[in-house]
Order: sequence, then C-alpha cells, then structure tokens
Amino acid sequence: QVQLVESGGGSVQTGGSLRLSCAASRYTNCMAWFRQAPGKQREDVAFMPLDGNTNYADSVKGRFTISKDGIKNIMYLQMNSLKPEDTAMYYCAADGRNWGRSCGGYIYWGQGTQVTVSS
Repeated sequence: QVQLVESGGGSVQTGGSLRLSCAASRYTNCMAWFRQAPGKQREDVAFMPLDGNTNYADSVKGRFTISKDGIKNIMYLQMNSLKPEDTAMYYCAADGRNWGRSCGGYIYWGQGTQVTVSS
C-alpha cells in the first residue's frame, strides 16, 4: 500500500505560480500528476518514471516542472505561467512498485488538491 497526500493547491490569477506537493508513505518506482476539470475527463499532466526521463502533456510543456525528493519520497509540480484552462483538481498517483526498473499501472491515488486560475 502507498498513501499519497497532496498539498499546495489554491487560487491564483493568470500568470501566477503554484507548487504542488505529493508526499508518499514509502518509495515507489514511478509517480505522476493528473488533473480533472469539472465536466471533463481526467488528463495526464506530468510523469516521473524511474529513469528520470520526465515527460509532460503538450498543454503544460515549458510551464510545469515535475521533480522528486528521493529521500523524503515527495514529488513536486512547479506550475508557472498559469492559465484559466489549468483550473482543475490535481491528483498525484503512484505505481507502488519497489522492484525492477519499470513502471506499473498507477493504482494508488491521492485525494486531490484544487487549483483555480482566474483571468
């Protein structure tokens, strides 16, 4: 089992910044951020696989940065140049694997943290 606790959400104006945090109860190979806006499907935001080759949704490239404190098992999402379309509930997820060198499915989820960007 992996418990995930997100924090750092809030309300900002267009162009502002926020940093989200996701604290994991233990090490897990792979973690990621997803988001879901009201009435829309959940979408990928950013991934942190084991090899460190982070990848991002096209909509956030160049504005968001995913990182991880491997000692504390905390993942971050630095969000800059925020836009109203970034408004959503942001969720972190983990695969729970602590073996091998690959990612499993994202089966552990946090409770979410709300990000609201006003124009």
